[in-house]
Amino acid sequence: MAALWVILAIAAVLGLFSSFRVVKQYERGVIYRFGRVSSLPKEPGPRMLVPFVDRMTKVNMQVVTLPVPSQDGITRDNVSVRVDAVLYFRVVDPIRATVDVQNYEFAMLQVAQTSLRSIIGKSELDDLLSGRERLHEGLELMLSTPATGWGVHIDRVEIKDVALPESMKRSMARQAEADRERRARIITADGELQASQKLSEAARTMDANPSALQLRLLQTVVEVAAEKNSTLVMPFPVEMLRFFDRAAAHGATGAGDPPAEGAKADGAKAPATDELAAPETQSAVEAAPEEPPALDQKQTGPLQIPDPRSSEE
Repeated sequence: MAALWVILAIAAVLGLFSSFRVVKQYERGVIYRFGRVSSLPKEPGPRMLVPFVDRMTKVNMQVVTLPVPSQDGITRDNVSVRVDAVLYFRVVDPIRATVDVQNYEFAMLQVAQTSLRSIIGKSELDDLLSGRERLHEGLELMLSTPATGWGVHIDRVEIKDVALPESMKRSMARQAEADRERRARIITADGELQASQKLSEAARTMDANPSALQLRLLQTVVEVAAEKNSTLVMPFPVEMLRFFDRAAAHGATGAGDPPAEGAKADGAKAPATDELAAPETQSAVEAAPEEPPALDQKQTGPLQIPDPRSSEE
C-alpha cells in the first residue's frame, strides 16, 4: 500500500512538471484543449496546463530574416539575370499563423521566390540596378496579400544582388567608358573656350599697352630660369616684331621727306641751266669747220695738196 502511494506521488509530481510551461517575452502560447484552440493566445509568463488535456504551441513573435535563393529570369528588355533577395517579416496573429497555414516560414519563402521571378520579368535592367526602391515596394505589395491571411506582417523586402552575364558587363563597361570620354571632351572644350576668351581679353590689353607685352616676356623668362636649366629659351613674340616693323616704317618715312623737297627744288632750277647751256652749244656748232667736199671717184692722178703759204701771201 505504501508503495502505491509512492507511485501516485511520483506520477503527480511528473504531471505537475509536465503541465507547467513558461512563455518567454518574445513568444505567444497557443493552447489546444482536446484539439480545439483557445480564443486568445497566452501572454508571456508561467502557465499551468491541464495534464493530458491541454497542449500548447509556442509562436515566435520576433522579426524573421528569410533569405530568398537566387532566381534566374529575363528582364523586359531581354537580359538574362540572376537575382537574390532577403525578406523581413514577423507574426502578428499567432492563432492564424498556426491554424491557417501548416508552416508559415516555408510558405513565405515560396511566395517570395515566385514574386521575385515575377518582378524580374516586369522590370528592365536599369530598374534592377538603380531603381530598386520601386521594385522593393512592388515586392512588398505582392507578398502582403497572402501574408495578411496567414497572420504575418511584411516589414520589408530588398533585392541583395543582381548577377549579370560577362558579355553584358563588358558592354556596360564600354558604355560607361564612352560616356566618361564624352564628358571629358566636353569639359576640355569648355575649358578651351574660356581660355580663348581670357586670352582675347589679355591680347586686347597688351595691344593697348605695348609695355605689358614686354613685361609678360620678362615674366616668362623668369619662370623658365627658375628651373635652373642649362639652356635658356627666349621666346620672341610676333607682336614685338610687328611693333619694330611699324617703328622702322615710320622712321623711313620721316627721313625721306627733306630729300623729296630738295629734288623738287632742283627740278625747278633745271630749266634755267638748260637755257644757259643752250647758246654755248649753238656757238660751238657754228664754229665747227665745214666738211671737205667729197673726192670725185673719177679723178685720176696724184692727190694735189694746196700750199698753205700761198694763202698767207
